[in-house]
Amino acid sequence: MRQAEVSRHTLETRVDVRLALDGSGRGSFATGLPFLDHMLEQISRHGLIDLDIAASGDLHIDAHHTVEDIGITLGQALARALGDKRGLRRYGHAYVPLDEALSRVVVDLSGRPGLCFHVAFSRAMIAGFDVDLIREFFQGLVNHAALTLHIDNLRGDNAHHQAETLFKAFGRALRMAVEEDPRASGSVPSTKGSL
Repeated sequence: MRQAEVSRHTLETRVDVRLALDGSGRGSFATGLPFLDHMLEQISRHGLIDLDIAASGDLHIDAHHTVEDIGITLGQALARALGDKRGLRRYGHAYVPLDEALSRVVVDLSGRPGLCFHVAFSRAMIAGFDVDLIREFFQGLVNHAALTLHIDNLRGDNAHHQAETLFKAFGRALRMAVEEDPRASGSVPSTKGSL
């Protein structure tokens, strides 16, 4: 099983992540942020990743530190579970609709952190959750998983739908990228010989 457990404890937050890439999409989420829990569940379910995330943070200030540190810790766990990336497909992509909203996510397990995030949310808050933090979550994840991630919301009028398509598409794209490629014969999918 390609799996990892990572804990990140700072003066601002405590985050514990356990994941198994070859899972069934089972997850448990307790971040103190119900909307974020709902989004993380989309990654797990649509990525077929078993994922447990528990976090507590300085939510009396705001949610920024907690959301960013969850992204960081999830990125670290993902990097650990992927190992040297031998025999993987490396690239993944997905288009996901939800009613009027449509998003595209493309992943490259490149070994280089890069985020292109093109989302114009229709409103600034969803159920008390600041939509700016969605980018912060993905930035933390990208930086610590060392992957390239392109996220585009192509259309949408409902901010909840826009956000949900991003997380579902990320789960689907990640699922494709981390799949073992039977034709790769255990090689690293790069002409450099490493990722």
